[in-house]
Amino acid sequence: MTAPYEIVAAPFTLWLAPVGEAFPAIDATPAGNWGMVGTSGDENYTEDGVTVAHAQTIEKTRAAGTTGPRKAFRTEEDLMIRLTLMDMTLEHYKTAMNGNAVTTTAAGSGTAGTKKLGMRQGLNVTRLALLVRGDTSSYGDGYKSQYEVPICYQSASPEPVFRKGQPAALALEFTALEDSSASSEDERFGRLIIQHQTAL
Repeated sequence: MTAPYEIVAAPFTLWLAPVGEAFPAIDATPAGNWGMVGTSGDENYTEDGVTVAHAQTIEKTRAAGTTGPRKAFRTEEDLMIRLTLMDMTLEHYKTAMNGNAVTTTAAGSGTAGTKKLGMRQGLNVTRLALLVRGDTSSYGDGYKSQYEVPICYQSASPEPVFRKGQPAALALEFTALEDSSASSEDERFGRLIIQHQTAL
């Protein structure tokens, strides 16, 4: 990446882990229970890339004596991360199916080996921790950026299409839930961390 560094154009990669998993340092490779979304990470995402959506609902108050609003109240807000995944292995398809287990049956005499994923998601929604990592920084060359979302769930309703000449894909969306144990009110959805210096 070259100057001006504040103009960023680079792919980001998603990682998932159980809620409570420690986030990696910005200059460390995700380890432990962190699993990359996509067998090859961002090489399995469509060219639409990764979208980070900051949605909000604002209610405006108007008075009889004015034409413009006098005050605004935020009544709702959401943080959502979206991508389209071109990876139909069951190990990654399960992300769209509430994290259902993949069952493997080895080949036997006269029987093929198979893997199986149940399609019903049930009443309970699986909660996850989400890391969105990019090898880019708005402060200099060779630095990284990462979104850390402590609690989220997969909220999209994927509709993979199987046809000739075009890859089947899964539309995924991860919606943040408030983390009541966050260190500050503004980090209840998580935080964006951008590297600006190397370690001493």
